[in-house]
Amino acid sequence: MRPGTIAAVGAGLVVLAGCQQAVEAPFDPGVCYAVEAGAEGEAPRFNKVADNQPQIEFCAARLEEVRLRFLRMGGSRQEIIGSYQGQFIFIDRAGVWISRTLDGGRFNLLARTGDGRLAMPGAIQRAIDGAPLAVSATTAPDPTAPTP
Repeated sequence: MRPGTIAAVGAGLVVLAGCQQAVEAPFDPGVCYAVEAGAEGEAPRFNKVADNQPQIEFCAARLEEVRLRFLRMGGSRQEIIGSYQGQFIFIDRAGVWISRTLDGGRFNLLARTGDGRLAMPGAIQRAIDGAPLAVSATTAPDPTAPTP
C-alpha cells in the first residue's frame, strides 16, 4: 500500500472513533426525569420524577425537591441532573442550567437568591459588588418612623 492510502484509512478510523453516539434526553410531553449516570461505558438511566409538568421551570422545581430531600436524608451530593422534553437540566448550588446535551454548553435558567430560593436571573437584585441581596417579606410601614 502507498503511504497516502494508509494515511487516509488511518484518518478515517480516527474520525469514526470520535463519533460516539450522543445521549439524547427523552421528549415525552410533560414528563420530568432524573438522570443517573450509568456505569463505565453504559448509557445513563432516566427515572421518572413527575408527570404533567407544564413548563421546564416546574420540572426544575421537582428536581430541586428531590435534591433537597436527599440532602435532608444525609446525602452529600449537591448537584442533580434531570431532563424535560429533550433538554437536560443541571441543578447545583448556583442555580439551574439547561443544555441540549450532557456535555455541551449550559445556559442559566434560574439563579439562587440571597436566601437560597430559585428565581429568574433578571428578577434578582444585586449589590454593587455583584452579590445577590436577600429578598425579605414585605412588612407594614412603621407608623413612628419619620417620613422622608
